[in-house]
Amino acid sequence: MGKLEELIVSLPDIKKFQDYNVYPQSLNQFNNSWVFMIKEKEADFLVASGEVSKEFKGDNFINEKCNYLIAPLTHENAQVLRRIFPFTAPVPVLKSERTFGVGDRLGLACPGHIRVFKEYDARPVFAQQSIRELNLTNRTYADVLDAVSFSVFREGYKYGFGADGDHLKKPEEIVYALENGYTMITLDCSEHIRNDVLGMSKDEVDKEAILNLELKERYLNRTFTVEDEEVNYTEEELKRCILIYQDAIRFAAKIYHEFIVNSNREVNFEISIDETFSPTTPTQHYFVANELLLAGVKPDTLAPRFCGEFQKGIDYIGDIDQFEKELKTHAAIARHFGYRLSVHSGSDKFSIFELIGKYTKGRFHVKTAGTNWLEAMEVVAMKDQALYREIHAYALEKFPEAQKYYYVTTDLNQITELGELSDSNLPSLFKNNHARQLIHITYGFILNAKNEDGSYRFKDRLYGLWRKHEETYSEMLHKHIGEHLKLLYQGFDK
Repeated sequence: MGKLEELIVSLPDIKKFQDYNVYPQSLNQFNNSWVFMIKEKEADFLVASGEVSKEFKGDNFINEKCNYLIAPLTHENAQVLRRIFPFTAPVPVLKSERTFGVGDRLGLACPGHIRVFKEYDARPVFAQQSIRELNLTNRTYADVLDAVSFSVFREGYKYGFGADGDHLKKPEEIVYALENGYTMITLDCSEHIRNDVLGMSKDEVDKEAILNLELKERYLNRTFTVEDEEVNYTEEELKRCILIYQDAIRFAAKIYHEFIVNSNREVNFEISIDETFSPTTPTQHYFVANELLLAGVKPDTLAPRFCGEFQKGIDYIGDIDQFEKELKTHAAIARHFGYRLSVHSGSDKFSIFELIGKYTKGRFHVKTAGTNWLEAMEVVAMKDQALYREIHAYALEKFPEAQKYYYVTTDLNQITELGELSDSNLPSLFKNNHARQLIHITYGFILNAKNEDGSYRFKDRLYGLWRKHEETYSEMLHKHIGEHLKLLYQGFDK
């Protein structure tokens, strides 16, 4: 690793950084000590000098010039880093005008994400994972946050980031996220939302739903004006609202009062009602928001199920005129009740980003995740065609099983056969929606596939390749996620 003591003695002489593989933006002083990060062939390491070196766990080096420590990027050292340098710890960010979530399933994407958010004033949520994603990648909430903390330190990002326990459904999942220092909880209410009501006849609705006098007086024969939009209810519409959402509202209120209000720190709270087959109409959105308010629930953001389809890793599918009309009312309702609209499965929805920016007036939360994985796999198609071909063939085998976890309308017949593609044309697969979804939803199988001897079939080779080509990956993310923000910002006045 070179004679680091020569560098440490001369700090902060930045001209010498390149001789020691130091990440220049990582140089930070703590009292009279220095902490920074260096790049070695196989991994990055922390270097700490002086008294602060006693805080980390690693290899100590002491001589007549100075003492310093070289420390691996472990969970224990991440905890120390967050304590000494608070900018590496997550904070609640949803009070900001606009925020953007970038789920990283690999622990490699954050440096590329940071390049984007150094250019835009949207506050990032760098640590964002669901329990489903953790299970499919064999990671923990500690793993996810540690990777972000080290990246934030390495790249010198000091503007604050959030950590989202995404799509949590059970109290024990919420406890798990909070115990790991996460600053945002996204409550997934899908298991408490009825999807069968959409197909019920009026007679069936009348038979099952009971309207008490309080609800009748609250909603019937009234017009609710929200900015220049009007919301009103027929008796049947109100009954359907109750049948679809009443259990979800009770569930959200219980979780909010038990875990968010009683937390000993500020925790952002998002309510997700989007993981269902039934679109949330504006009247239903108003009903849910109003009932939550009456129950004492104050979410920072809420994610309705918009009309059309928000499938993973591809553009919006549906009637854009209808989406625009309903989005206008959804955004007005969100402002009326004091929270921001949240757009889930926001990866690659380029045809509607400008509309989202416009009607939210630049106050939004958008979530992406799988598109970051797709960019990583495109790097594989660019740099190691033999490996990509092997993975693609495996993904075709596992696709039927992967469909149990994600809703997609992929037609495998629309994907060009590998034998018909030259190596140079393999990256073109990532412009094909069906190929994108094939690779998108099989990530867990690809990462966990093993050989007969128990070794990983792809994972180690993939991480080695991504390590070698991390600059390519970061720049691709900078461009791709940057395009998301660019279009969102075009919709509103800065």
